[in-house]
Amino acid sequence: MKKLSMEELDRLSVGEYKKTEKSPITLVLDNVRSLNNVGSAFRTADAFRIEKIFLCGITGTPPHRDIQKTALGATESVEWEYSLNTKEAIEKLKAADYQLCALEQVENSVKLNDFVPEKGKKYALIFGNEVFGVEEEVLKACDKVLEIPQLGTKHSLNISVSLGIAVWDLMVKLEQF
Repeated sequence: MKKLSMEELDRLSVGEYKKTEKSPITLVLDNVRSLNNVGSAFRTADAFRIEKIFLCGITGTPPHRDIQKTALGATESVEWEYSLNTKEAIEKLKAADYQLCALEQVENSVKLNDFVPEKGKKYALIFGNEVFGVEEEVLKACDKVLEIPQLGTKHSLNISVSLGIAVWDLMVKLEQF
């Protein structure tokens, strides 16, 4: 067994990436304060050919060195848009026929492992502020609220971890590989 070289990984160039078909998933970052979390979202989005990222409210935007430090250039490949108001961004997605799925701990949430996405539909995954979570008015506008089951003493996962778990789960269930 040997580690693969960059050439053996056969990754796309940024230009090739922009021309490829994307997965039917868009990300919405609702007032995410950590620029490292924003950078991580870009890097994960690139890895799974996410359609787009909406950066909302206080969420930082490229170019910023702290975003770049984690994104490692993914801000160049992944399409993104800034919206001052998260509700406006998700209304735009709803009008474009996206299924809105927030990741949050609420009454009647659906465990991520129980969620069955429908092939042929587009999904917007909404992730909230590291302290306050997804805004209440945004939650009310969502089609589903998904929750990642946890077994330990902490109340939540870091947004970058939650985002990676949720995107991977949907990609597998939608058979995007």
